[in-house]
Amino acid sequence: MLPLYIAEPAYWQLPDTSGRQWQATEEALRDLRDDLARCGQPLVVRQGDALAVLEDIRLRHGIAALWSHEETGNDWTFQRDRRVAAWAKSHGIGWHQEPCGGVQRGLRRREGWAREWERRLSPAPLAEPALAPLAVEPGQIPDSQALGMAHDDCPGRQHGGRRRGQRALATFLAGRGAGYMRGMSSPLSAQTRCSRFSVALATGALSLREVVHAVRTQGEAGPGPVPLRDLVSLEKRLHWHCHFIQKLESEPEIEFRNVHRGFDGLREDDFRRDWFDAWAGGETGWPFVDACLRSLRATGWINFRMRAMLVSVASYQLWLHWPEPAHHLARLFTDYEPGIHYPQVQMQAGVTGINIPRMYNPIKQSQDQDPRGEFIRHWLPELAGVPDDWIHTPWLMGGAHQRSAGAVIGRDYPAPVRDHEQAAREARARLTAWKRQHVEREESRRVFEKHGSRARQRKRGNRRKPEPAPPVPTALQPDLF
Repeated sequence: MLPLYIAEPAYWQLPDTSGRQWQATEEALRDLRDDLARCGQPLVVRQGDALAVLEDIRLRHGIAALWSHEETGNDWTFQRDRRVAAWAKSHGIGWHQEPCGGVQRGLRRREGWAREWERRLSPAPLAEPALAPLAVEPGQIPDSQALGMAHDDCPGRQHGGRRRGQRALATFLAGRGAGYMRGMSSPLSAQTRCSRFSVALATGALSLREVVHAVRTQGEAGPGPVPLRDLVSLEKRLHWHCHFIQKLESEPEIEFRNVHRGFDGLREDDFRRDWFDAWAGGETGWPFVDACLRSLRATGWINFRMRAMLVSVASYQLWLHWPEPAHHLARLFTDYEPGIHYPQVQMQAGVTGINIPRMYNPIKQSQDQDPRGEFIRHWLPELAGVPDDWIHTPWLMGGAHQRSAGAVIGRDYPAPVRDHEQAAREARARLTAWKRQHVEREESRRVFEKHGSRARQRKRGNRRKPEPAPPVPTALQPDLF
């Protein structure tokens, strides 16, 4: 067996890829090379077009069969796989693609999906194999510059690789995950309360099956450092992980076009470049939104609720068509997973036809999730002197107060690009009018049959009020990972 990874420069030039993603991948490859060397055969790395690399190996060494996992990536990887399939067939080489996680290729109906997920993910992980060494040059793992990538400054980036992924999983189960349910919503507590092994999952440094196995083993052992409710909540999100990737697997076109075709034309012709630039640059004048974007730019990660809020603000208050914001966020996410990203962006943008639109109020989110403005002041130092009473809405301060706080609006910090409440009202009216005129029930039914969850909904009144989370560490950049 020849374990091979192909670094494809063309992939890393796409609008949804970035240097921070490659750096995490590079770290995962180094760990994988070491692990495979311990098994007997180090990882072989080649750089170039996949077909050219495979053909060179075929000519030099011969290929009896080709094995890989089933990849649910962006359209570029889909088209590459088609080319590889044609090449393999032309040379009589069997290509065996193994399922990856709970995503099911060739799925026609969603009924039974959860049972198949359980069948695949419940067994214990496989043992490491023993490999016979081959006389093949391992090759260098290229850096981002060798792949022609632009510099990507991400000073607080979470490191990739299997060692880091294992450590994040271990610390979560050893007690860091206590309070996960309550702590995941605020960007302050989420840095430690969230799992933080999403980078390892996205790069393949951890498998979903080994994570499920570890979480269940912990839960079955009885009361431990992480309450059962937090472990159950995490496992639900591991189901959702595959549920959303399944959408892109079943309909690759949703990378480019609306899930529900009745929303075609809703926003495409109203794109304001100046509003997009303000949003992307963390200069909207809404402190919490700007703090989230600046944090994401510097660290490559932010919690799920804030990701949803960023898309919601772009889609409603700024009325931006979703593809360009989606690409911008994808490049910033070190844990970018196309199958999760595009369906989630469309859901938050309100163009799926089967999900109730959620218009996040950026000021209410700020008050709820960062009541004392700690997160805002950390990422917007120009607002460090603004009192708590004004930190969420500094433009409402009088001129004397602004000068006293050293935060003159329009000079030290931008004024809001829009009145967020008026913008939300306009967006709601436009969306309602459009749905009445263009959104047909038959298309909504088609979307639900193809992509809708079949999970049973819990009856109202059965939800227990969660207990308060343990105290949150105050460090904004914990050295846990």
